Amino acid sequence: MEILKNKIDFAVIINVKNANPNGDPLNGNRPRVTYDGLGELSDVCIKRKIRNRLMEAGKSVFVQSDDNRNDNYRSLRSRAEGELKNIDMKDECKYREEACKKWIDVRAFGQVFAYKGGEDKGVSIGIRGPVSIHSAFSVSPVSVSSIQITKSVSGEGDGTKRASDTMGMKHRVDHGVYVFYGSMNPQLASKTGFSDEDALSIKQALIELFQNDASSARPEGSMEVYKVFWWEHNCKNGQYSSAKVHRSLNVSLKPGVTEPKNIEEDYDISLQELTSLTPEIIDGL
Repeated sequence: MEILKNKIDFAVIINVKNANPNGDPLNGNRPRVTYDGLGELSDVCIKRKIRNRLMEAGKSVFVQSDDNRNDNYRSLRSRAEGELKNIDMKDECKYREEACKKWIDVRAFGQVFAYKGGEDKGVSIGIRGPVSIHSAFSVSPVSVSSIQITKSVSGEGDGTKRASDTMGMKHRVDHGVYVFYGSMNPQLASKTGFSDEDALSIKQALIELFQNDASSARPEGSMEVYKVFWWEHNCKNGQYSSAKVHRSLNVSLKPGVTEPKNIEEDYDISLQELTSLTPEIIDGL
């Protein structure tokens, strides 16, 4: 596989309707909201979904969620030790090389292999990945609705006795349009072996970000990748800074709209023209 030759920038527009895009466990699993009222999806949440799509595409992924594992390793340490058992962690260069060859998310996002030692000192091997992803924020403040729910649980005994109802809350964003940005750095790609083929795999994962991702909090069709913008520069350092490229995309409310409900009717999506750098614009799935 050929190492990533030129810098890539990208942006993704997400349409949310009656879903909890990213619950905050420190706030009763309410959707994440900034102090300004803007909805937020953390970069960790976005990377988790990218990893899931890569796994579905048959790629080898190191950081797997416990409910979506495709092997028998119950921890990152056991996976690293099991898959790289013939590599001495004291040989840091060799360990980095083999970890990057083995797992696409390691060579894309990087990883820290940090383990306590026994009689010997512990080991910490850091890998810096070429793919950076921002958190996603909504274009305008979001409205969060909450409802109280009850759940009947009979988890013990023979099931003949009904357990007491458990009370809880369920939260959702009624409507929101979120945008996040990212970049791919060829200089760092040369360190991890991240290739043009890997970049295309990430691109496809972004397009399919919410495929097979439905849950009670995110019913099928409530989360949608609306558009993906993909800028491929013609050199390693890029024709423009990532900040300027990302700023060239403008997503805003149409004049006079104060309570948006529909992404196609209530929002303006425009691009500032950049000389010799035109993005590929892809409809999400």
